Amino acid sequence: MRESARQHQYVERQSGRVCDEQLYWDSAVRFLYSSVRENAPRLFAAMTSARMSSFLAFLNYESFVGRSVAGGRRFMGRHGIDFTECVEEGPTPATLSQIFERKIRYWETRPMSKESKHIVAPADSRMVWGGLHWDAPLFIKGKFFELEELLGGVADWRRFIDGDWAVFRLTPEKYHYSHSPVAGVVRQFASLDGSCHACNPAAVVEVITPYSKNRRDVTIIDTDIPGGSGVGLVAMVEVAALMIGDIVQCTSVEKYRAPTGMSPGLFLHRGSPKSRYRPGGSTDVLLFERGRIRVSDDLFRAQQRRDVHSRLSLAFGAPLVETEVRVRSTIAQRVTVERDLE
Repeated sequence: MRESARQHQYVERQSGRVCDEQLYWDSAVRFLYSSVRENAPRLFAAMTSARMSSFLAFLNYESFVGRSVAGGRRFMGRHGIDFTECVEEGPTPATLSQIFERKIRYWETRPMSKESKHIVAPADSRMVWGGLHWDAPLFIKGKFFELEELLGGVADWRRFIDGDWAVFRLTPEKYHYSHSPVAGVVRQFASLDGSCHACNPAAVVEVITPYSKNRRDVTIIDTDIPGGSGVGLVAMVEVAALMIGDIVQCTSVEKYRAPTGMSPGLFLHRGSPKSRYRPGGSTDVLLFERGRIRVSDDLFRAQQRRDVHSRLSLAFGAPLVETEVRVRSTIAQRVTVERDLE
């Protein structure tokens, strides 16, 4: 691979700065998804299986080997993890897994708009968005996921066929809770089996529709109810990845208190914790019905930048730049009836 193709950059939303990403295990991922995938398909299938993923997660994040190689304090220093945000103050965690599963004072450190029409980011992550309709500003069909396969029969996929989507990639150093992007009631929920492909952009561009092939939790949220966000049905898909041990559904109404599992009839509060990844990198996917939301202008502009070296742009032949967003920050807003009539 050319040196330029190995580089990957993203835009920091708060400053607009272009940043180089340090991709974790990049050489190993590129080797796995090129040489191994092409020449040893059975070995590739075994390496991306849920069982192997859990073993690699233990080896890297829990075992003595992982602690000695990565080291909690060194990992924090390299990646600027701010432990002053954490709910619990104390000594440096002994394992990387404890770093990934940290709780933060999000109600103070991740402020949220009081506007009920705003949709918020589900995670500290790097975001891209697009449409499933041909005239969308970014129409990339069948690259990140196949809609019907992604939802796996949990909901009528046709409700989203002409809608909008957003993908949020959590890198391993991120805060690993996902929060509800909208307010609404859970209509359907299911955990679906699958592989554990990496979230690294190199893997995403090599494997067709990786997100609809991985292990994932699918939640269908009805927001057209009293107290809801009023943007129709929203699908939130939490996708496991290479070295993800588990997706834990643990929604809380206030802070992290009294967490409960996911089930139909449960009301989700916008911006409240919904789930936790254990551990490593992972991805959230949001699906919206057509014409119900409008993405924030600054995110649209950042994604179209041509001065950013993105592996996604290089692979798909169109500007596709990730923007780093913070959980509970506004990413879109509800489209009103008045706007539709203009």
